[in-house]
Amino acid sequence: METFINADFIIRLFAALALGFVLGLERELTNKYAGLRTHILVCLGACIFTILSIYGFPTYAHGDNLIINNATGIRDTSRVAAQIVTGIGFIGAGTVLRNGPMVFGLTTAATLWIAASIGMACGAGMFDIAIFSTVLSVAVLTLIRIFERQFLPSSGKQIKRCKLVIYCAREDVKKIYDYLISRVDNMRDFTSKRLLENPSKSKLSATFDLTNKKTMHELYNKLTSLADLDSIALQELND
Repeated sequence: METFINADFIIRLFAALALGFVLGLERELTNKYAGLRTHILVCLGACIFTILSIYGFPTYAHGDNLIINNATGIRDTSRVAAQIVTGIGFIGAGTVLRNGPMVFGLTTAATLWIAASIGMACGAGMFDIAIFSTVLSVAVLTLIRIFERQFLPSSGKQIKRCKLVIYCAREDVKKIYDYLISRVDNMRDFTSKRLLENPSKSKLSATFDLTNKKTMHELYNKLTSLADLDSIALQELND
């Protein structure tokens, strides 16, 4: 049985993988829920569906010779690709969270949408659009964030919703709680649980608001010096 590997298809798939990696890397470095693997798979999947849509069905294409569907006389290469735009919405919706009046994850959902479009461009062999779109997307995600912090300091988006998880000695729980109450805004969901495997230790978790990144770093440094912590994780939940 003769095996056939289309080098052009392989190039398109690797291009989608690489560009999805670039987008996912930015999300991973900013500690978002949808990171490297999600963006790579979305971009790669969109590329595969686009290739199938063009070359797989409802007709087949061999080079420049197209075989038209005998039943309808129509070759519609957009059927599968069009459904990617709708289908990606389900994945994007899974990254969007709402907490009262605040909504988180919209930017990450948008990057998944962009990743799908870049994958479709790779699947169609339009590498110039795919590469340029990736460069523009990363520029928007990084440079616009810097612009917002420098020139829009009063924007409501500067309020950062953070999640804190600490493992510490039980006697340090009140000390940490009192400091957080005096330092952060809108603290909620504060819990303290004794560890079953070590009753002298506790796991603390809380969510709260901070005004900027600098305060976030200061808070992290202060907490590490406030008590002898086993571990601390401070995560930003905003886009």
